[in-house]
Amino acid sequence: MANVVENVELLPAVCDEYGGIIVEMKEPMNPTVFHSMLISSMEQWKLQGKKGVWMKLPIGLVNLVEMAVKEGFWYHHAEPEYLMLVYWIPKTYNTLPINATHRVRIGAVVMNDKREILVVQEKIGRFHGTGIWKIPTGALDEGEDIFRAAMREVKEETGVDTEFMEILGFRQLHKSFFQKSDMLFLCMLRPLSHDIQKQDSEIDAARWIPFDEYAAQPVSQKHDLFRHMNDVCLATLEKRYTGFTPLAIKSYFGDPLSYLYLNKHGLKSQNGIAHI
Repeated sequence: MANVVENVELLPAVCDEYGGIIVEMKEPMNPTVFHSMLISSMEQWKLQGKKGVWMKLPIGLVNLVEMAVKEGFWYHHAEPEYLMLVYWIPKTYNTLPINATHRVRIGAVVMNDKREILVVQEKIGRFHGTGIWKIPTGALDEGEDIFRAAMREVKEETGVDTEFMEILGFRQLHKSFFQKSDMLFLCMLRPLSHDIQKQDSEIDAARWIPFDEYAAQPVSQKHDLFRHMNDVCLATLEKRYTGFTPLAIKSYFGDPLSYLYLNKHGLKSQNGIAHI
């Protein structure tokens, strides 16, 4: 049986490091031919003891999706250029990693030497038309570091240049954006400029206001998140609280540069720890 299967043309595939198979379809193919090759390939992979099968189909080959689904494949995730399907071969517990579970966002606290905070009123969203002043917020782009996202969002919404100082804390919320979880990192930044040039497409108004005025808004007293955020900001201003700063790290295994966020309080300079 093994020799028969091996003589049949199989789908283009490579082995991954976890005992699975990665199929990356690139060339157009008749769905009937694809179906036949898929069945033969699955028989071969079963004989080889393979586990998970990842099938990447570009948008141009969406006509092959139906055949794959009929053979038991299911949707894993989709991107603008492709759809990823998966299949678990053995009759054991499925250990394929699930799709991304969280959306990551930042909230940017920008305070100047006058104890004023940079705030905006948005043209869209839940606070539109309420008159509430809020800090700049936004979602991270793919491959973007938290501290870079904070500086970018402030620049985009207000035109103010900033220097990242620290992460004051983070909030995790479930069943949020399309039933995914949401992680919001509260970041403290120092302004490098003060002139405001608001983003016309999303921001109604932007200004510097005294922190006490910002914290006194009714929403800050009723909304737990806002109230605790204000408490942390005040404690930071009064030097009673220290957040997390990014430390650039590089592993020994060829991984790209990444950042470890830690509380530098009490760390001595001789440790050789360099923050951004």
